[in-house]
Amino acid sequence: MSHITREKNIILLVAFGVPPGIKELKESKKLKGYRFALLHQKKVVAKKQQDLLEEFDIVLRCNLESHKAITKELKPYEDELLAVTCRGEVNIPAFQKVIPHVPYLMTPTTESLEWSTNKLKMRKRFSAYDGSITPKFMVVKDAKKKTLKNIEEAVGFPLIIKPVGLATSLLVSVAFYKEEMETSLKRTLRKIQKLHKDLNGRGTPEILVEQFIEGKMYSVDAHVGSRGGVIFNPFVYVKTGHSIGFEDFFAYQTITPTKLNRNSIKEAKEVSIKAIKALRLRNVTAHIELLQTESGWKVIEIGPRMGGFRHLMYKLSYDIDAAANDVITRIPKKFSIPKKEKGHTAVLKFYAKKEGLIKSIKGVKKVCELKSFHSIRVGKKVGDRAVFAKHGGKEILRVTLFDPDRSNLLADIRRCEQTIFIATDKD
Repeated sequence: MSHITREKNIILLVAFGVPPGIKELKESKKLKGYRFALLHQKKVVAKKQQDLLEEFDIVLRCNLESHKAITKELKPYEDELLAVTCRGEVNIPAFQKVIPHVPYLMTPTTESLEWSTNKLKMRKRFSAYDGSITPKFMVVKDAKKKTLKNIEEAVGFPLIIKPVGLATSLLVSVAFYKEEMETSLKRTLRKIQKLHKDLNGRGTPEILVEQFIEGKMYSVDAHVGSRGGVIFNPFVYVKTGHSIGFEDFFAYQTITPTKLNRNSIKEAKEVSIKAIKALRLRNVTAHIELLQTESGWKVIEIGPRMGGFRHLMYKLSYDIDAAANDVITRIPKKFSIPKKEKGHTAVLKFYAKKEGLIKSIKGVKKVCELKSFHSIRVGKKVGDRAVFAKHGGKEILRVTLFDPDRSNLLADIRRCEQTIFIATDKD
């Protein structure tokens, strides 16, 4: 019986993604000639997603909880599938369900995805592999006196309280003394169940308490091959909301290129590779967050996906097609990262100084007139409720700036900070 050989040219995306979208992938010169398929949960599709569906060459819908359903949808195309990927940490659980059904494609293991999306399991893997790259930590389930005492003895102050299984800085808070720890811990315990459910959190809701270490925060996206080879994108400097007076740890200001010297970058890469190996990641793009401290580099965490809006930052500053490289890593094909700097990019996130109903958002028009202005994303409008990131809220505005000259960019960052004003009914 003869077997008909089909061309393997389908790139499969699992679940509705986050930017960059399918349009950017199809327009990439690196991905010409490939077809793009979407496999997503069988449910009613929102109107705003209809246009996205039309961009795909193939759209597959099924119950992702059913092995039989996934098999049925993928079977007609299994000989044409070349690579599979997904966007956004929220879609990793769906990706894990699909991986066993595409055994001949280059994928991360389902275990490595679990380890890299569960903060507690991640910390345990880091600690077992090389304890020097991670802070002291413990997991808690209540705020009883015995628990508080155990935290104080095992972790010490200052410390960070963060939920296990939620992305970004949601519900992350810092405590410098016992009473503050107790208050923050009780608040997190009240909110974690609902937020975990609303945002499709991974695993069981738990709380991680870890040592708070002073240092400068950086991040980098790295492409990990099938045999553990790592190709790094340029590093990005991150200024948190905490550093400008918020009692919050959202990424307030993100800038690339950085001022890191070659030796610092070399050391940061070495620590990052240790963390990647600890989680046994392969065939994936890893988003790595690090702290540069007096005692060396520490890994905050790793996500098995591209960093938020990093594709845009890398494109503007280096002409790097990070979205295409994420796919190429999984084919796999050889590629290189451009090193020549085109200019300087900054992304700023704006929250209200006080939580409450948003009464006014001023300065947007003036910011759009800045020389370095590139784009703005409006997350909330007047009448919506402003909520801090540590309480589960999203930014109200996100502004992207680009300028070939660093001093011009820094000047416009300052103008932007002095121009944007968000008022709530609590001001």
